[in-house]
Amino acid sequence: TVQKLVVVVTGQQSNEVLERWVFDVAAENTALSPDGTVDKTEKEVNKEIAAIIRQITASVTFLPLLEEACTFDLLVYTDDDVQVPSAWEESDPKYITEADEVKLRSFTTKVHRVDACVSYKAEQ
Repeated sequence: TVQKLVVVVTGQQSNEVLERWVFDVAAENTALSPDGTVDKTEKEVNKEIAAIIRQITASVTFLPLLEEACTFDLLVYTDDDVQVPSAWEESDPKYITEADEVKLRSFTTKVHRVDACVSYKAEQ
């Protein structure tokens, strides 16, 4: 099971982590009805996902301008017993020292809850 997805934005020349977007995924098994269905429509889930996408888009108002070309890495945190593709490799968590953090809107599918936040290098 996937527990967390992290998108890490790194300066290409400086090799410094500039942004770290974290999406914590938690299973909500109690949301399933006895017949295994979820009492939430696809339209409701899409509406919540659209709201978080709007919030991510609006983050340009507070995030510092990225002044160098950047690369990104996707970190996937899973349960220990999950078999991952052989092309994946281990990585450090790529934390940002002296970071500012902003929590974003959460959403739920009633099967999974996703909490999101972005950490970024504080301007000096």
